[in-house]
Amino acid sequence: MWSLLMSRSERLLHLLQVLRRYRRPVSGQVLANELGISIRTLYRDIASLQAQGAMIEGEPRIGYVMKPGFMLPPLMFGSEELEALVLGMRWVADRCDRTLAEGALNVLAKVSSVLPSELRRELEESALLVGAPLQRPNNPPSHDILRSAVRSELKLRITYMDGDGIQTQRVVWPFALVYFDQSRVLMCWCELRNGFRNFRTDRILVTDETNERYPKRRAALLREWRKAHQEASKTILPESDRIGS
Repeated sequence: MWSLLMSRSERLLHLLQVLRRYRRPVSGQVLANELGISIRTLYRDIASLQAQGAMIEGEPRIGYVMKPGFMLPPLMFGSEELEALVLGMRWVADRCDRTLAEGALNVLAKVSSVLPSELRRELEESALLVGAPLQRPNNPPSHDILRSAVRSELKLRITYMDGDGIQTQRVVWPFALVYFDQSRVLMCWCELRNGFRNFRTDRILVTDETNERYPKRRAALLREWRKAHQEASKTILPESDRIGS
């Protein structure tokens, strides 16, 4: 019954989302049952999506599968998805360094340029705004270098000053950059401490690129950090053990 209340565009979007969950061909009847529509309606919806460029392979009585990598047509954005996109990009544009801020505004411009007029107006007139923070974080120019090192899985040499003003030189394996409202934290494996350490970016005084790959993959380091964090969370660690020690 709920499917009768959906617009056709919402139903097509839901069909795409269902197809994404299956890696092997799934029968049309299974899809129709999940969507609460008739098999004839499903066939029409599949044909409509294929005409819009969706890489859906298959045929009746055999099954359907969608090739990975299909880009969702902007036409298929729902109202809540557009609002989430606008709010997220506005937050990035307001809170982050210049490079990310420009990237966020470019995303909004690109999406707006290909939306149908009704959805474009909805995007441009969104009433979800980003409030001013109590204190804006310091976004040093080195953030571009930090993000590049994380993406490329490269070691960095940094000079870091802790909360007591003590400076140390480190070689680190950066695997994530965390954006808090009032600070940014680089998550690393630290060769000096032979363990995971977090470094507030506004306390990194010098950042030198090494062009040397660290020996593990970024995703593996993140999994190891999560496991270590879960174990450490059973006890309360002092601040010096968590940030830059």
